[in-house]
Amino acid sequence: ERIGKMSKIVEIAMKEIGTTEEPENSNKTKYGTWFGYSGVPWCAIFVSWCYSQADSALPNIGFKKGFAGCQTGYAYFKKMGWITTTPVAGDIVLFDWNGDGRFDHTGIFVEWITNISFKTIEGNTAVGNDSNGGKVMRRERNKSKAIFVHVPL
Repeated sequence: ERIGKMSKIVEIAMKEIGTTEEPENSNKTKYGTWFGYSGVPWCAIFVSWCYSQADSALPNIGFKKGFAGCQTGYAYFKKMGWITTTPVAGDIVLFDWNGDGRFDHTGIFVEWITNISFKTIEGNTAVGNDSNGGKVMRRERNKSKAIFVHVPL
């Protein structure tokens, strides 16, 4: 059952690839409307939405429908002991682009490509603007910038 739930999260996220903000550069999305917090950076809101659509809603992590901020999410996931080095499809990925210990972005882990690179589906990203690009995309990332979160469903 757990494998089914995790792959359902990825399936749901994949169907959203190509979704963009309306209007452009507004941070306004259907995900933010659902979350009750639109017009703000929405990568974590997108992750929360995907989990909810898969009948695996995240707990209240600052908001009743999940998390909106990567730092808040990280603090909660760490406290809960959910950080992992062996992610599976559907797990959450947090990114620290500049290595300052603050997480800048989040997405959904899809699969390993090599032992250091992996595929994700992320909301509010774009080539050239990893953390606020306005689009749902499939991305390839390096594990040196990432930590993984395995939510027990």
